[in-house]
Amino acid sequence: MERTAPAEETATPTPAGAPVDDVSGLLDGVPRQRAGGRKPCGSVTPGVPEPTAAGKPRPRLRALRPWRLLPTPTGTPFTFGYAIVLCVTSLVSAYADPALVHALLQGSSTDVAHLVRTPELVLVGSALWLAGGVASPFAIGFVLVLTALERRIGGLRTAGVFLLGHVLATLATEVPVGLAVLAGQLPGSSLHRLDYGVSFGVAAGTGALAGLLPLWLRVPLLAGFGGMLLQDLLAFTDPMTNWGHLIALAIGVVTWPVVRRWQGRRAGSPGPVRG
Repeated sequence: MERTAPAEETATPTPAGAPVDDVSGLLDGVPRQRAGGRKPCGSVTPGVPEPTAAGKPRPRLRALRPWRLLPTPTGTPFTFGYAIVLCVTSLVSAYADPALVHALLQGSSTDVAHLVRTPELVLVGSALWLAGGVASPFAIGFVLVLTALERRIGGLRTAGVFLLGHVLATLATEVPVGLAVLAGQLPGSSLHRLDYGVSFGVAAGTGALAGLLPLWLRVPLLAGFGGMLLQDLLAFTDPMTNWGHLIALAIGVVTWPVVRRWQGRRAGSPGPVRG
């Protein structure tokens, strides 16, 4: 049986005047080259970030959005709703009858006498008032700190940090007062000391927020806020409350491992980047 040799393939001649493929930049005899040739220098595919020297996409600069410092109904519902409540109670304390205001504040006070009788009621009620009004430093800190914290860890967790600092710092300052009265070191009137406001919760939120910030922001925040609290303590105008602020700040710092884990879960990453 005879074998027939395969017919040799003959190249089809290119008709005269026909367009020629762009083969500039291709080498003769080298297989698997790109059919389209080399892209001109500096060409960028639309919608694709230009790669850096290391082959990674070049990061885009984040635009400044100062309005994100303020709470919004959709972005930070807890802080926004809480701020509305504080505005209403501040208007009541500013324009209502002084006797009525005093009665409301006294009934919401977290003094020793009320903590013994109705602890749940006064721990919640005392956090509905602003000591010093809406222009006080802690009122401004409430808006800025809780907004930033809620954007990072969510509303329920922000409420938990706030409540933790508010409750623990209150107990840490009022229980010694009760013990001092029992020991005869303080008069019985100290059991009815007027105590209300959001400052303990704000201090705890500040301490927690510092752990989520880069180092170049964390150090000035802790130094500035902590220095202000130390100055108030050295002034000795209200030492129990001033000690409570420092205790609440320390409580916020202690929550760093937890809030960092929360931030990592909210961002969808395995863990936050620590500065």
